[in-house]
Amino acid sequence: MVRTTLTQGRWVAVGGRHRNPSRIGAPMPAAGGRRTSGGLRAVAAAASVLAIIAVSWGGYRLFASPSCSNTVRLNVAAAREIVPAVQSAATQWLETKPQVNGNCVAVDVAAAEPADVAAAIAGQHKSMLAGVGQASGKTKVPDVWVPDSTVWLQRLRSSGPDWVPANAPSIGRSPLVLAMPQPLAGTLGWPNKKLTWPELLPKLTADTKLRTGIVDPSRDASGTNGLLALATAASAAGGTNGQAQTVAALRALATGRSALREELVARFPRATDAASLTSSLGAAPLSEQAVIAYNNSQPPVPLAAVFVEPSPLPLDYPYTVMPGVSPDQSSAARALQITLTGDSYRDKLAQQGLRAADGSAGNGFAATKGAPLTPSPAVNPPDPSILDRVLSTWSAVTLPGRMLAVIDVSGSMVESVPTAGGATREQVTVESAKRGVALFDDNWALGVWTFSTLMDGQNDYKELVPIGLLANQRQQTLQALSGIQPNRNGSTGLYDTVLAGYKNVQQGWDPSRVNSLLIMTDGENDDPGGGLNLDQLIAELQKTMDPNQPIQVIMMGIGTSVGESALKRITDTTGGGFFLVPDPSKIGEVFLKGIALRSGGK
Repeated sequence: MVRTTLTQGRWVAVGGRHRNPSRIGAPMPAAGGRRTSGGLRAVAAAASVLAIIAVSWGGYRLFASPSCSNTVRLNVAAAREIVPAVQSAATQWLETKPQVNGNCVAVDVAAAEPADVAAAIAGQHKSMLAGVGQASGKTKVPDVWVPDSTVWLQRLRSSGPDWVPANAPSIGRSPLVLAMPQPLAGTLGWPNKKLTWPELLPKLTADTKLRTGIVDPSRDASGTNGLLALATAASAAGGTNGQAQTVAALRALATGRSALREELVARFPRATDAASLTSSLGAAPLSEQAVIAYNNSQPPVPLAAVFVEPSPLPLDYPYTVMPGVSPDQSSAARALQITLTGDSYRDKLAQQGLRAADGSAGNGFAATKGAPLTPSPAVNPPDPSILDRVLSTWSAVTLPGRMLAVIDVSGSMVESVPTAGGATREQVTVESAKRGVALFDDNWALGVWTFSTLMDGQNDYKELVPIGLLANQRQQTLQALSGIQPNRNGSTGLYDTVLAGYKNVQQGWDPSRVNSLLIMTDGENDDPGGGLNLDQLIAELQKTMDPNQPIQVIMMGIGTSVGESALKRITDTTGGGFFLVPDPSKIGEVFLKGIALRSGGK
């Protein structure tokens, strides 16, 4: 028999025993083709053909027989909106009584937030994704994961290439659109006019009457993909102007950001009067499915799904069989994947406001006005380095911090950087710091030190600007950075500086901010006057640290002569991270990564 139960919020369908084997060799409909009979027969035929093709999966055959000895259990965690379609297809498939190597198959499909699963996967490797934080312990790594976007896999692969598989085919799609109240969208020419991101960018960043918002891009793929589209349009200007437009776009979105999609859509207008329209959320990047679901609730002001060109990366629901599953589980997972194709499954997606993987829509799909008549071509995922940079910039712009930046001015910093047009290490380091300050809003608290040896009497460090709000000392900070010059005869009094800097941050520790110490150095500790050795520094830090007042230490090693193991030992002790920059011309990108790391905890 086939058992389908709802247990703890999860549909569980189990294929059990039967007396008559499924028919082997029945024709299976091609993916995307029209079915000639009911969905159940199509799924049964697909399962039958698997008895033949499953040999290519390591020799584990999927078949139906009068009995089975054990059960192969498959836990599937999927983005909430696609769960009903996957559940329904899995239930139909299990009604054919599939087996793997004589074992019955059980499938548990559960809704899970992609950010929570991503945190659990990173946690398995004793790591975490910036902006996502540590795994809660409640979410387990599934056998099969269907997040809403490939960007989750990219973010994990950038931390560990083998954390998730290279191949994860899409089983659904929802284009990314700009969600706007229909009356407001009409003023822009919707649904007849083709709108572009460069055209919309000034309205989204400078129009004070248009309230924009976004779901936290660090934790939500529709926010991530929308941010990528806006950042690409803003950076097209190039140079300083491009950075200024990017920062303006991010700050405009940040004013209306929400942690959850439900929180964001609740801020759209709830009445048709002019006051409600102007005081409510006016625009936010969301998936087409989210707009359809919102409009299905019959709100007083329906949303327009504005398709903006060039098309952003859509939500693509990659079917991800996780590393570490057993061969039998892998065979069952691939068999289930085959059932998530064809017309029957396409129609199930349509009922949830989702499109098939190729962008086509099944029967019953609630098409929105202005939607393209033909599916948009596939959009290649962004390069992981671009994704990292955009998310890191978002963190720097939106997450107020309290930081002491300490810059090495020892003699080795006068060395030229061939990849930076001959500028010195000092110059490229200072320039990256100045660009960082430009990203920070006035709510940031920042201080600047330099260090070498004998910089201020017997001290190896010198305070240029005390830690304070940029609202009060932005110009002073930029002037101090511009005046930094290397100490040509100076050595590197690193360890004494680290301890002094840590204590300085600790003195004014602010519970409302991420408190951090940033050290930018190109060498190893070298203090002719003595000072702390590494073991003494670690011991002093351990005595000084307060678990109730955490401080993240971010060490950036510039060039190829850095004491990497020592710097890692320091950050392992305090919390934070070490970043090596063999090519100093790349320090700006790594600087952003270091800033983004602060989101790991306060």
